[in-house]
Amino acid sequence: MYSIVSSAIVSGIESVLVQAEADVCDGMPVFEMVGELSTEVKESKERIRAAIRNAGIRLTPKRITVNLYPADIRKSGTGFDLPIALAVLAAYGHLPMEYLEDTVFAGEISLNGKVQPIEGVLPMAIAVRTAGKKRICVPVENVKEAAMVKDISVLPAESLEQVLKMLQTPIDYKIPYNIEETQSEQSEIECDFREIRGQKVLKRVCEIAAAGRHNLLMLGPPGGGKTAAAKAIPGILPELTEEEALELARIYSVSGLFGKREKSYRERPFRHPHHTISMAGMAGGGKVPKPGEISLAHNGVLFLDEMTEFQRATLEVLRQPLEEGRIYLVRNSRTCCYPADVMLVAAMNPCNCGYYPNRNKCTCTSAMIRRHLQKISRPLLDRIDLCVEVQKPGIQELTGKESAESSYEISKRVKAVQRIQKERYTQSHIRYNSRIPSEQIEEFCPMETEAKRILAEAFESLELSVRGYYKVIRVARTIADLDGKEVIGGEHMAESLMYRNIDGRGWTSSEI
Repeated sequence: MYSIVSSAIVSGIESVLVQAEADVCDGMPVFEMVGELSTEVKESKERIRAAIRNAGIRLTPKRITVNLYPADIRKSGTGFDLPIALAVLAAYGHLPMEYLEDTVFAGEISLNGKVQPIEGVLPMAIAVRTAGKKRICVPVENVKEAAMVKDISVLPAESLEQVLKMLQTPIDYKIPYNIEETQSEQSEIECDFREIRGQKVLKRVCEIAAAGRHNLLMLGPPGGGKTAAAKAIPGILPELTEEEALELARIYSVSGLFGKREKSYRERPFRHPHHTISMAGMAGGGKVPKPGEISLAHNGVLFLDEMTEFQRATLEVLRQPLEEGRIYLVRNSRTCCYPADVMLVAAMNPCNCGYYPNRNKCTCTSAMIRRHLQKISRPLLDRIDLCVEVQKPGIQELTGKESAESSYEISKRVKAVQRIQKERYTQSHIRYNSRIPSEQIEEFCPMETEAKRILAEAFESLELSVRGYYKVIRVARTIADLDGKEVIGGEHMAESLMYRNIDGRGWTSSEI
């Protein structure tokens, strides 16, 4: 007899439906599986045999052939165990085919028949709805992921035996689940800008960076507040939109980290990888490609503390994603594309000891300082919009009674600027000032004569690259928005150039 059961496979953060065919006929007892399968899929036949036996079903010895198609897609993972088992049982006549129609199955089966959780259920559920199917059957632990997708029913699978009984019961299960209800009324902010004493320039730059989603580099001695400022930035960013939150949830779903997004569904991610992270850990990869830190920080903040301590190859991986907002991974003739639109925030010391240009404390030679700064390539530096020198606060700033603005107060201005951007770019695909294409700079960044003059002089004196030239304009656009101005003035352009220190003192060998 012949049977067919629907399943799904994840590629990137998208999912493709896959059909599991089973044919049972007389002949030498054998269990054959074909269809461009990975080792873990081929091994599923041993798990399925034991699970069916432990479910109390005895199969007569026959020739069993299972095919997973389309054959041009490599099948990997353990999520095909459940659909293959059901296809075999249906081919044997233990399960009528009408019970399997309009339902997609996914799940790993253990030897005792228990259905184990898998990764990537959320993209699968979205693919089920897109394909017009009515139901998806997934492990109990994955039910919340699948239930996020509206207009489909979710069948919880605990064991193979339970699934067989459930399919024969004419009840359409629907798991009520609203992820919004899991959110705390007030998110916990790791650090508030109110706690950072002094540092007005640093706070101003963080506000500009957050308002236009500009990449930021903080340069200064240890203990100046760089790390605290970076950790405070998520507290002034607006929450994720429904579309952004769902896209991020899909990334965490295929990474097996969906549980970490449940209580922070609307919060923008803040990823803080250690400097020992590998290139694959940053970009993603592996035998079965998974998202890396840059994708897990999508639509949020990627913070690189002690940037010069990261391996150079790991940092260079960031160049393409910072420009395009996505990253491509090629593994075994398979290409995966993961979203990677991040706001990069980095911190570093100006030299090995951390105290340059204070020659009273700095013990580094000029050659040592040059080697330290050259750990970061110019092409990567060119992708950073803002660079601020952070000085150690004085005793008066630390002990003064002057009250500092809280993150909540700053966030109101940031949200106001982002609303301006949303209205400005309604008719285009642009979302933030940092993403204005160079060919549309004149349209969205009108400048006063004085602003053009200042920019022209800086282009020659600082020897700005073409990319740097446009980044200065984009930052000036954000500063003008914070000032409530539609046209970029000379003061906005001058302030933008103040934060272009990567083209000024300390970064060129002639000035050390």
